[in-house]
Amino acid sequence: MKFAVIRFPGSNCDQDCVLAINALPGASADYVWHKDTSLGDVDAVVVPGGFSYGDYLRCGAIARFSPIMKAVQEFASAGGTVIGICNGFQILCETGLLPGALVRNKGLHFVCKHQYLRVESTDSRFTSGATKGQVLNIPIAHGEGCYFADDATLEELRAQDRVLLRYCDANGNTSDAANPNGSCDHIAGICNEGRNVFGLMPHPERACDPLLGPTDGLVIFQSILNAQVLQPA
Repeated sequence: MKFAVIRFPGSNCDQDCVLAINALPGASADYVWHKDTSLGDVDAVVVPGGFSYGDYLRCGAIARFSPIMKAVQEFASAGGTVIGICNGFQILCETGLLPGALVRNKGLHFVCKHQYLRVESTDSRFTSGATKGQVLNIPIAHGEGCYFADDATLEELRAQDRVLLRYCDANGNTSDAANPNGSCDHIAGICNEGRNVFGLMPHPERACDPLLGPTDGLVIFQSILNAQVLQPA
């Protein structure tokens, strides 16, 4: 399975994504520059974390206009698998591929730590390898990670089972104390209506190597691989 990892000026998690994916059996990843207009022959796209364009104006606001994002939007519209991580989540919201927005953390501080997440749905190509209610330990690192949407959007996300991950404690309980950034409804990750586009603030690519700590991020990438195998030829 071939992954394209988009590179913007200011991306700093692109190399982590490529290393994590290339270590998986049956997977390969390579970089695609933001000025390119084609993704090439790929099966999935990763929009990685970092500070695209220095986060000027607001996170992801300039990256949405990069030439490659038209190709990403077309790929997603055709049912292609797209995952946006941290700044990538912000970019996907800016492009309209996902609803809502990521705003300044409630505490107004950059937060960098390991964070517990509860799997809310396994009905997606990103979480099918997990179990509902499973608690994952995956790092976060962001200053603008507070997910915000209006009440109607939040209700739609809940009704359509599109909240895939929520912030929680080690026992799987959600609370304000276990919510690192004040996100609405403790949301850590959501998918689109087609369930082929996924955005999350935590960094699964940083939780794939046992030498670095927990490997709970593998379940997300492995789910993507398994979903590709199960898709009809």
